[in-house]
Amino acid sequence: MREVCVIGVGMTPFGKFPQRSILDLGREACLEALRDAQVPAQRIEAAYCGHARTGRLLNRECGIGQSVLWELGISGIPISSVGNFCASGSTAFRDAWLSVASGLYDIVMALGAEQLTARGVKGKPLTSDGVELLTVMGFSPPTYFAQIAQRHMHDFGTTREQLALVAVKNRKNACGNPRAQYRKAVTVEEVLKAPMIVDPLTLLSCCPTGDGAAAAILCSREMAARYTARPITVAAAVLKSGEYQRRREITTLDGTVRASREAYERAGLGPEELDVAEVHDCFTPAEILHYEDLGLCPKGEGGAFIASGATQIGGTIPVNPSGGLISKGHPLGATGIAQIAELVWQLRGQAGDRQVEGARVGLAHCAGGFQESLELAEVASVTVIILKA
Repeated sequence: MREVCVIGVGMTPFGKFPQRSILDLGREACLEALRDAQVPAQRIEAAYCGHARTGRLLNRECGIGQSVLWELGISGIPISSVGNFCASGSTAFRDAWLSVASGLYDIVMALGAEQLTARGVKGKPLTSDGVELLTVMGFSPPTYFAQIAQRHMHDFGTTREQLALVAVKNRKNACGNPRAQYRKAVTVEEVLKAPMIVDPLTLLSCCPTGDGAAAAILCSREMAARYTARPITVAAAVLKSGEYQRRREITTLDGTVRASREAYERAGLGPEELDVAEVHDCFTPAEILHYEDLGLCPKGEGGAFIASGATQIGGTIPVNPSGGLISKGHPLGATGIAQIAELVWQLRGQAGDRQVEGARVGLAHCAGGFQESLELAEVASVTVIILKA
């Protein structure tokens, strides 16, 4: 396998943009990535597009990548659409990496884009149209992570205040991110007093959906030297799916554990060598679980870990300096590549007010969907990607 580098990234602001089409958002991200890489559009040999709400033929949602790139003058190349829940964008990035690492292509694009506001999904569950038993029983992402939070509190003494600290930290970080959806700091008290969604999750414990796009240009190590003196190496890109088990611990997401351990092995490093991480904080307890499952702290100590300040900018392992999903926003298919863009900026020293000083190694973790049954609910897809400066 060849070494693969990221030589350009682009990202729109995240937020509610009902007046902007997904094609408009995708174009902006792709153009910025191409300018950042200093690569002509016609040089791209293949493209992979992550889009979670794919499927409608008449408005071209089955081929967002083809539609976006057509308007940039990129046509006639292999273009794949990737739908993999919230990990659609990061899966597209992993597919792009694999196509270059295998020697199939020399330079490719990964794109993630989503337009949820104009689709009118406000107040509607992002689930199947059919009647599913667990949906009727009340199963949903908020209820699942609320159950996890309750169990973590019961087993390990995690407190509501510790859960709230995740939102406080990520809102503070987002104040330094001009592309973040929410850029207003909040306090622990404000998080706890926000409208209750599912106990113990309040409104400020949950990430917002919205609109946005992000893109990355990947190429072989040899080609990277033509375009930049500071390529960012993809040290590992791992994709896992949920694994059926009859007995499991609800406060462990097994897919994250397996994906991260393989990624560390492929990258030749351990979690203690990470300088910065972007993780899938769809809800505040999710980030605490990810600390443990990624090996950033021992099992059961995620609450104490956030309270110690270790995951703040300036701490031992800053997590979600972008603001994370909770504050940067979560336009589903765009999220995974937005995490990559943030890490590239961090490793280049271009992250501005949220810069992690001396960052050389970064990890991006994205998870999406559920494999559901009455016995368990396991995450359906997980990616762990490690980048090195």
